[in-house]
Amino acid sequence: MSGSHTPSPAQGLNRTASIALYSYDGKYLEHITVKRAMHLEGIGRVTIVRHKKGYLNRVILLRGEGDPPTTHLRDYMGQSYSFRQPLPDGLHVWKLRPLQGGRSDTNLAPADVRPIFLRVLLDCLVQLDHGDAAMAKLRAVRA
Repeated sequence: MSGSHTPSPAQGLNRTASIALYSYDGKYLEHITVKRAMHLEGIGRVTIVRHKKGYLNRVILLRGEGDPPTTHLRDYMGQSYSFRQPLPDGLHVWKLRPLQGGRSDTNLAPADVRPIFLRVLLDCLVQLDHGDAAMAKLRAVRA
C-alpha cells in the first residue's frame, strides 16, 4: 500500500472549514469555522463532538448561567387529564383526572371550571353537519 496515505484528523485539520454550531437545547444556529470552534472550546464555552475517527462532527454551545432551561415536548402539551389506571386483575383502563386536582371520581369538572371545559370540548369537536340537532344542543350549553 505504498503511495496512499490518509492523514490523521489532527494532521488534516482545515481551520477554515465550517462546522455546524448548535445551541444547548439542540437547535441549529449557524456554521462556524473550525478555528473559532477550537477557540470556544479552549475558553470552555462549547463542547466539540468528534467522530470515532477523530473528525469534528458538530459544536454544541454550553448552557450559560442566565440561559433559560431547555424546553421539552411536555412543556407544550400541558398536564394530561387522563391516565392509565392499573386494576387489581392486572388490566389497565383509562381514567380521567379531575380538573381541580385531587382524587374525586364524581366531580371531575366543578361548576367554576365547567364552562371552560365545555368550550375546549366544543373547539375539539368536528362539525359534520351544522343543522344537526346534537350540535344545536351543544351550542345552547355553550351560550
